[in-house]
Amino acid sequence: MNQSSSVYKIRIFLVLGALCLSSSVAVGSELIPVPEFTNHDVPITLPSNPDSPIWEWLNVGLLVIALSLASYLAIVSRSRRGLFALAVASLLWFGFARGGCVCAIGAVQNVTLGMFDSSYAIPWTVIAIFVLPLVYTLFFGRTFCAAVCPLGAIQEVVAVRPVRVPSWLDHSLGLVPYIYLGLAILYAATGTAFIICRYDPFVAMFRMSGNVNMLIFGGSILLLGVFIGRPYCRYLCPYGAILGVLSKGSKWHGRIAPETCIQCHLCENSCPYGAIATPTRPIHKSERVKARGRLAKSLLSVPVLIICGVLVGLLLKTPLSKLDADVRLAERIIQEDAGEVEGMTDASEAFRNTGQPTSALIERAIGQRELFGWLGMALGGWVGLVVGVKFVTLSIRRRRVDYEPDRARCVSCARCYWYCPGEHVRQGLVGDVSQLVSIETTGDPR
Repeated sequence: MNQSSSVYKIRIFLVLGALCLSSSVAVGSELIPVPEFTNHDVPITLPSNPDSPIWEWLNVGLLVIALSLASYLAIVSRSRRGLFALAVASLLWFGFARGGCVCAIGAVQNVTLGMFDSSYAIPWTVIAIFVLPLVYTLFFGRTFCAAVCPLGAIQEVVAVRPVRVPSWLDHSLGLVPYIYLGLAILYAATGTAFIICRYDPFVAMFRMSGNVNMLIFGGSILLLGVFIGRPYCRYLCPYGAILGVLSKGSKWHGRIAPETCIQCHLCENSCPYGAIATPTRPIHKSERVKARGRLAKSLLSVPVLIICGVLVGLLLKTPLSKLDADVRLAERIIQEDAGEVEGMTDASEAFRNTGQPTSALIERAIGQRELFGWLGMALGGWVGLVVGVKFVTLSIRRRRVDYEPDRARCVSCARCYWYCPGEHVRQGLVGDVSQLVSIETTGDPR
């Protein structure tokens, strides 16, 4: 009897508990109604609308005006102040207002992809932004670098305590932009990535947003630029490498002294970019024979360096292909299937959800890796050619009687004008350069 009453009590408690629970749920559902999603429209993510063509063509028009003005200020009026003011204006418009895009430096990749991929439609405005600085450089030297490029302008502004970089280090680091150019073309041609844009040190600053690592990288470049003039332009910029080659054959280029060079070497001391070529001294006949021998050895080394570069490039096909999306995904899928890694990445999970066969992905990856093998050899040959030409260039002895700008490295910033005593005479600040003799000894003509 007692046992059956205990069972009844338990059953009663269970029934009461269930009633309380159901009533609490009912009350809760009344207080917090369940949202109804039946008629809810799922939002669709759409890419942002591109800028109006009017803005793009306005950008091209302003680029033409800025290039013309920079060329006039660098060659005709020889105005350092005018170039600096134009650089600040270019920084504000092409940099901060336009977000640093589209720029001529990054357009290298658009043009490359357009040449290798017929399905890629490159806008005419991007072609114009890429070509216009090249055309102006053929006529007037690197006036684009002087005061139009926002990347050069922001470095020009912070170059307040520049020091001279040792010549051997300057020439060695000066090869990097050509290698970077080769890599950028390789990855753009394969549609892998636009590495110039991805690793642009200043675009995050211009847009005041972006990857923290790139902000730190850009800040480090600017901090370095306080003491080393334009480190990105001189040792990284791939577009600057092209402009440097074209500038060597420019029809007109600013000369340091407006009339006669008095060889005070103030221009050489003032240039933070090591872009002033000094007068040469006559050499003895025996030294001339040695110089010809060095030139011959340099010329013979060019094909050897190209062959070595091709062989090294062949070994780089695997590391070069690591940046390709299909190659990375195929490697991950193979590792997951072999149990070498745990879990899935977002990319591998998305691929598996598509139901595509793994064999097709692996086949594409193998094809891409073979392609990178050929392109790696081309890149290696390019690097060998660049190094060989540098050796030949350094072996050639050119006769100079005055201080002259090195057209390939000179960015037409006009600092040398500012320090030239002859320029002070031209501007009417002094009557004769002899009045600057005491100033010359102090090294500060201001």
